[in-house]
Amino acid sequence: MNIAENRQIAEIHHYVGGTVRRAGTDRFADVFNPATGEVAARVAMGSADDVAAAVAAAKAAAPAWAEMPPLRRARILFKFKELLDRHHDDLAALITREHGKVFSDAKGEVTRGIEVVEFACGIPNLLKTDFTDNIGGGIDNWNLRQPLGVVAGITPFNFPVMVPMWMFPVALACGNTFVLKPSERDPSPSLLIADLLKQAGLPDGVFNVVQGDKVAVDALLAHPDVQALSFVGSTPIAEYIYTEGTKHGKRVQALGGAKNHLVVMPDADLDQAVDALVGAAYGSAGERCMAISVAVAVGDVADRLVPRLAERAATLKIRNGMEDDAEMGPLVTAAHKAKVEGYIAKGVAEGAKLVTDGRGHKVDGHENGFFVGGTLFDNVKPDMTIYKEEIFGPVLSVVRVHDFAEAVDLINRHEFGNGVSCYTSDGGIARAFARQIQVGMVGINVPIPVPMAWHSFGGWKRSLFGDHHAYGEEGVRFYTRYKSVMQRWPDSIAKGAEFTMPVAK
Repeated sequence: MNIAENRQIAEIHHYVGGTVRRAGTDRFADVFNPATGEVAARVAMGSADDVAAAVAAAKAAAPAWAEMPPLRRARILFKFKELLDRHHDDLAALITREHGKVFSDAKGEVTRGIEVVEFACGIPNLLKTDFTDNIGGGIDNWNLRQPLGVVAGITPFNFPVMVPMWMFPVALACGNTFVLKPSERDPSPSLLIADLLKQAGLPDGVFNVVQGDKVAVDALLAHPDVQALSFVGSTPIAEYIYTEGTKHGKRVQALGGAKNHLVVMPDADLDQAVDALVGAAYGSAGERCMAISVAVAVGDVADRLVPRLAERAATLKIRNGMEDDAEMGPLVTAAHKAKVEGYIAKGVAEGAKLVTDGRGHKVDGHENGFFVGGTLFDNVKPDMTIYKEEIFGPVLSVVRVHDFAEAVDLINRHEFGNGVSCYTSDGGIARAFARQIQVGMVGINVPIPVPMAWHSFGGWKRSLFGDHHAYGEEGVRFYTRYKSVMQRWPDSIAKGAEFTMPVAK
């Protein structure tokens, strides 16, 4: 199976037990090329039986995989990483074809995913634990981190390679087996990933893919053999995943939506701030959970900031994502395009000043593509829908505030707390911002503060449901159980029963 070379694939199915599994249902969904609006493939919608087959394969493979020494698991991941490097552009091309983001951005997504694989290759060191010799009475005490068993991941359309790699490399390295339910909007990368894992020597059944929609998701949530589940997506679905998963006794990590702000202080380097806002708001057509969708202009900086943002938004190079000079591609589907344009209309109706209107944008030669131009609003108020809700499109709102304290209060009052940034030349302001802001990921003169693979990703408030952030050391904790072991030998055990609380002697 070489998904990367077979560009005319008609149907996309599941991957179970080391081989493609044809769907046990006649339900299919269209997969589009967003740049042309054409149907590129049809993807199977998994049934409860398909989920059961994938979980059964994962459960059968789990004991041997868990017992494999971490170093041997790491060697398979090293080989997988080598294959990812070799097929880097193949994966990126699949992303651009089915998601629409520009090819250079897709290549960056693949690279960020590979970084988590590199982190997971260090699992022999990451699973090292603590040992205390002779805590008292000839007793030694140490701890272990052991795998959970079968775990699952449900991932969004906007990062069909990177977000799955936030999950399964760490899960596999820790000794778990994995069932991936990718987005039905861009499912092809999941099958190429499965193929590369098999080529790397991963035993059959350790990694499985079930395509589908809510039917497959609900089956994973209810299946008694799935021990933990990780999700990235919108907040209403994240809350549902967390509630249903924990109700069924699972450990759940559910990352939800965002409304990320970038504060521009009067002393900020305006050229840098404008570049940051344009790239972070319009990159990937705004379809990022870390996209900046609100510019918080402090004091009189708005009068200088808005005209420059308007000029840049109006001159974005919006193209088919495979074109070399493309800065922004289409949205993922026609339905999502209509939703984003509906938000723009709502902003106008509620009284925001529409500075640059991206509705009705057409690209020569791709008139049926799902394109929306860069859109800019000024004088946006906190009670407006376009401020409160996640739009997930190329729409940037400017909110004007009087001072730093008002900017911090504005952000802290929002229900989401995913990412935030502040552009300033003042070290005192930077330090105060980092300490006072109630957001999980903070950038100081960094527009999109996505942590590197050896740190961890996650927001606060209604941007995260669960106790653990994704990947990094938090990921190792999420995918393992902690066990404490106390041991002594007969020659150190005193005669007679003891009825008092044991203490160190």
